[in-house]
Amino acid sequence: MTCAVLAAACGSDPDPVVDQPHEPSPNTTESAPEGEPNPDPDGGADAEAESDAAEEPSTLPGGAESIFPEHRLVGFSGGRSPAFGRLDADDLDGAADALDEMLADYEVDGRTALPVYELIAVIAHNSATSSGLYRTIEPDEVIEDYLRAAREHGALLLLNIQPGRSSFLDDVELLEEWLLEPDVGLALDPEWAVGDGEVPGRTYGSTTGEELDDVAAYVSDLVAEHDLPEKVIVFHQVHPSVVRDEADLGDHPGVVLVKSVDGIGAQADKEATWDRIVPSTPDHVHAGFKLFFEEDARHGPLMTPEQVLALDPLPEYVLYE
Repeated sequence: MTCAVLAAACGSDPDPVVDQPHEPSPNTTESAPEGEPNPDPDGGADAEAESDAAEEPSTLPGGAESIFPEHRLVGFSGGRSPAFGRLDADDLDGAADALDEMLADYEVDGRTALPVYELIAVIAHNSATSSGLYRTIEPDEVIEDYLRAAREHGALLLLNIQPGRSSFLDDVELLEEWLLEPDVGLALDPEWAVGDGEVPGRTYGSTTGEELDDVAAYVSDLVAEHDLPEKVIVFHQVHPSVVRDEADLGDHPGVVLVKSVDGIGAQADKEATWDRIVPSTPDHVHAGFKLFFEEDARHGPLMTPEQVLALDPLPEYVLYE
């Protein structure tokens, strides 16, 4: 998508350099019918053993009872397509090792870095899918693999949703079984949320504070009903138009809200995007910052942890793609 298309979709001038939605991978195939459980291909004891391996724990990674202010979240994003980020399904252990090496750089202010795996679990497509919603949901076995890897490395798993023509709340409800796990949260990608007649990747998507609030309220109810530890809900934002009426996003018990500021470019461009988007953040929403190993590097050196931690307000979630 070019900046000209972004400007038309947003109805305003684009940032000098902004994050653009990733083109859905042509190699990503549709999963089981959307909204239905993925069948167990074997139906035997092996599958039950795998399921048991992902059960337990009862707390956040490392036995933590809360997220902030004790921790800083530091993560990699990814999925089955290498285009989705460093958290490649074919080398989860390698990605984990690379992430682990970065954690100490984000603990210089006394916080403990808590690793995060952000899996793109609902994938937007630029062509119609069987449901007509222009998105597919990853099979249970894919989410299971990422959850198992996250637990092996003491990481929090966030399920990233690119809803296409679906709605965030509808897709969150379809993922509820995973949200009942104590170490699984959400990441919402509004630039991929489009309306009827619109196509992800061609129309620049958006959401509202009210829609985000509906998700937060739903998750808060799950936390209370099932006595779960705090749940993280991240929403990514690259341009002010991506989240309208943000003040409608309220504070909900048991839910930790994070706004992750996207934006591809050199340090000065990323800082300008930060300064443009952060002021609208409600007081109860924590600040996050996203970096891109390849795309940012095309415009200059990748920002260092020291430069990231010099941002104001202080980022509490740092995500690398």
